[in-house]
Amino acid sequence: MEWKTPFLSLLTGIIVGVIFTMFKLPLPAPPVLSGILGIVGIWLGSVLFRWLSDWISRFWT
Repeated sequence: MEWKTPFLSLLTGIIVGVIFTMFKLPLPAPPVLSGILGIVGIWLGSVLFRWLSDWISRFWT
């Protein structure tokens, strides 16, 4: 896995978080736990879809 994109995403998020906090603005993200669970759920859904589509294609061929 290439780490350039995830690293740049994290760096951008940190910079945006600092800027929003400096200006005392509400963070443009859901609450911490529900936000993390939402992201994990989206990732798990994509993994499940790929797994099921591979399984179904092997089953029907």
